[in-house]
Amino acid sequence: LIQDGKSRLQQTQEEVEQVKDIMLVNMKKADERSGKLNDLEQQAEDLLEKGKVFEKKAGKVKQQKKLSNKKMKIIFISIGVVAGLVILGLIIFAIAG
Repeated sequence: LIQDGKSRLQQTQEEVEQVKDIMLVNMKKADERSGKLNDLEQQAEDLLEKGKVFEKKAGKVKQQKKLSNKKMKIIFISIGVVAGLVILGLIIFAIAG
């Protein structure tokens, strides 16, 4: 019953203590991982929300740019038409005069 000056009961108790210590360390690590996972989940949700906001703003900017481009086209076409009419008027004036 006694091995190396210790009874089997003492050896078993020491082994149980070692296992208990290992399990406590493992539980602590699991809790830390759980906390980190919760943090990552929150960050992912925040990024998703920010992505949605960015997408809305990008859509608005795109619409504004399209409208601005249409206005510029209209302005350039108008300038071209006016310039064409002025040139045509000068030609007619030169021929008539």
